[in-house]
Amino acid sequence: MNFTPTTLSNSTVVDLMLLAFRVFLGLTIFAHGYQKFFRGGKIAGTAGWFESIGMKPGRLNAYAAATTETGAGALLVAGLLTPLASAGLVALMVVAIVTVHWGNGFFNFNKGQGVEYNLALIMMALLLGTLGAGRYSLDHLWHPYNWTTGKGLLVTVVLGVGGALAQLAVFYRPKPKA
Repeated sequence: MNFTPTTLSNSTVVDLMLLAFRVFLGLTIFAHGYQKFFRGGKIAGTAGWFESIGMKPGRLNAYAAATTETGAGALLVAGLLTPLASAGLVALMVVAIVTVHWGNGFFNFNKGQGVEYNLALIMMALLLGTLGAGRYSLDHLWHPYNWTTGKGLLVTVVLGVGGALAQLAVFYRPKPKA
């Protein structure tokens, strides 16, 4: 059989792109968690930074962030529980926006880094949470839930934003502005 792009069905192309998209996003987020655990300042350095931005206790929040990043990243790569993994990513980025990036404008190259990168990751997570992991995933193979469309979006938004707001309410204690 001669392989040409026209021999692929539209659904196959979509499934291949969902695979590529979630592997890229999953590895990117996984790398952030891995770095918190094993590189640079590790958990101790991350904890100190979290304390400095008002996320207290810093050590608990450092472990929570690193675990969420590595866990959500691995789940996205595997295409397993995709809306839950996407919700974890949404929660991480909402907390990052509120605690660090909100006052720095839109663009990532602004001093202190704006919200651009975080919003892009939120949109990617919403896309995967809504469309699902595709045919080349553990979600599809095991098929325990029909995550796609409205259900997946609802899970991603409610758990992601709700989780972020709960974390902020419990742990965020910024220094008063002078």
